[in-house]
Amino acid sequence: MSLQEKYATVVSAAQSAGLSDLSVQEQGGVLYITGKASNSASKDTVWNALGAIDPSYTATDINIDVQVSGLAAGASLTVDTDQSNLNIRQEPSTEAAVVGKAAKGEVVTLVEQSSEDWWKIKTKDGEEGYAYSRYLKA
Repeated sequence: MSLQEKYATVVSAAQSAGLSDLSVQEQGGVLYITGKASNSASKDTVWNALGAIDPSYTATDINIDVQVSGLAAGASLTVDTDQSNLNIRQEPSTEAAVVGKAAKGEVVTLVEQSSEDWWKIKTKDGEEGYAYSRYLKA
């Protein structure tokens, strides 16, 4: 079974979400899905499709890079975690030190979209660092 067949629902979600510049490529045993979403709901459609297959998001054979177009520095974002706080890290890595936390539903400010996975944010208390973009909604 190819990776495109394994993740057909994720590919379909990306197509139905209307991502611009959508690219689906299989290379080196990894399926890469990239594109630009017009809003965070479209981005979430893709991630939710993956979550239905892999609830812990630990699959190593898929890489999703969906940027929300139109987000600029200073944009307000809402923390969208299931129940826990969102870790804010010193660097864009799960290995980096946690420098703060943002509660579910808290509004934070976008400093920059550092990469597809990590966005630099600032809390209302002035804590600044990197958070996993999957848990931030415009």
